[in-house]
Amino acid sequence: MKLNFQEGIDSKRFLSDYWQQKPLLIRQGFPDYHLPLAPEELAGLSCDEDIESRIVLEKDGVRPWEARNGPFDESTFAGLPETHWTLLVQDVDKHIPEVADLLDPFRFLPDWRLDDIMISYAADQGSVGPHIDDYDVFLVQVRGKRRWMIHTNEVSDEDYIPGLDLRILPEFEAEFDWVMEPGDVLYLPPNVAHWGIAQGTDCMTCSVGFRTPTFQEMAAAWCDDLVSTKVPSSRYRDGEIGLQESSAEITPQALERVRRQLNSYLSSTPQEQDRWFGRFITESKIHLQVSPRSESTSVEKAIALFESSGLLYRNGWSRFAYIVGNDQCDYLFANGEEYSLEKSCAGFMQWVTGSRLLSYDDAQPWLKNRDCLNLLTALFNDGHLLLEQDLDEH
Repeated sequence: MKLNFQEGIDSKRFLSDYWQQKPLLIRQGFPDYHLPLAPEELAGLSCDEDIESRIVLEKDGVRPWEARNGPFDESTFAGLPETHWTLLVQDVDKHIPEVADLLDPFRFLPDWRLDDIMISYAADQGSVGPHIDDYDVFLVQVRGKRRWMIHTNEVSDEDYIPGLDLRILPEFEAEFDWVMEPGDVLYLPPNVAHWGIAQGTDCMTCSVGFRTPTFQEMAAAWCDDLVSTKVPSSRYRDGEIGLQESSAEITPQALERVRRQLNSYLSSTPQEQDRWFGRFITESKIHLQVSPRSESTSVEKAIALFESSGLLYRNGWSRFAYIVGNDQCDYLFANGEEYSLEKSCAGFMQWVTGSRLLSYDDAQPWLKNRDCLNLLTALFNDGHLLLEQDLDEH
């Protein structure tokens, strides 16, 4: 499946002219796409306590734009009004492998930026209100119709209606007003105000969202990593000190000692920072942690299982990325864990991260290298690579 841009636009021009700059409506970007999930199945997912879901009611709630968090049950849906409500389910691609196929056309963008596919179902006039998001998103209309109103005026935190569950803009003058039908795709950069309203019944939209951690989040995670890996638990010591005229003064000598000791613990090389970022950006949500196998498998047995099955499947909850290192190793990252590999295995990283389905026949160039076999087995034992019979357990 491929994203069909408008005439005169390809992925290269999209990146240069639209990405994080301005909206783009792509009529019939996916003309033949069929979502392998019915509305009733989406509602069923929202009843699972391990899956994030929300229902937004513009009216008929305890307050305007009420947001209710799942899990839900049948009585929840039986009690909903006929119009003006929306069900949203996060990370559907991680629970329904067939839905994850919709990510493939967007791999002209870096994998580590991809977050998830959220799917919304809306009754007639259902909406989550006029708002902005802090991330890039592609909105793929897969069922029914939805009207999108958009403006690119700057929005501040003071512009929202206070006291609501959601950040709702009180006024909205649209620059663009489009009705999307199945197959249409709308790209929205961060911080572009938008308002989508279902037109009729059975409106379903897939939102392909991208990760945008704040610099505060990154700085906090970076400092936590340094504290846990480089800063010892030992306490401050004075060393040699002399008498001072005022006991309340923190002397320049004391300040220098503290500064020197802290700097020695908190300094890092560019390579260390790069590897930290690889671990940080591939971390998964707490409820989407990958569990290792109950019993570790030897390299020989793992490869024999691979050969007999012919295929290995990437765990739908696994996030892969890699870095070409400046030393003797390259580094693979999976859900916050780091794996190193000698540069003699150049090409293995591209292969193991390039597809969600790994073929034994395609693996032949790597199966003669012990380092590649060890890494493949580690990913297998850590639960990131699965056999077909494992899929029912995930």
